[in-house]
Amino acid sequence: MKLLQAHRRRIDELDDRIVRLFAERYGIIEEVAVIKAEHGIPSVLADRVTEVIERNAKYAEELGLDPDLVRRIYTLMVDEACAMEDRLMKKPA
Repeated sequence: MKLLQAHRRRIDELDDRIVRLFAERYGIIEEVAVIKAEHGIPSVLADRVTEVIERNAKYAEELGLDPDLVRRIYTLMVDEACAMEDRLMKKPA
């Protein structure tokens, strides 16, 4: 049981790191929204969306992970990021 608890602690620590990385990623997205708004760039750039999702799916496959799982995760993350950018860009300055 101690071994199981140790593994669970490691998983919890990894989960904490993942959430911190999400927070960092979304902080950068806020900055990107400002830049896009200043330069009249739309919140959603289809080519960039595809690039981000496919680059990470390919990397996942190289690491022995299921690329379709990573595609689903990144699709959700990117959709939320685009929605967040859209909301931020519509806010009055």
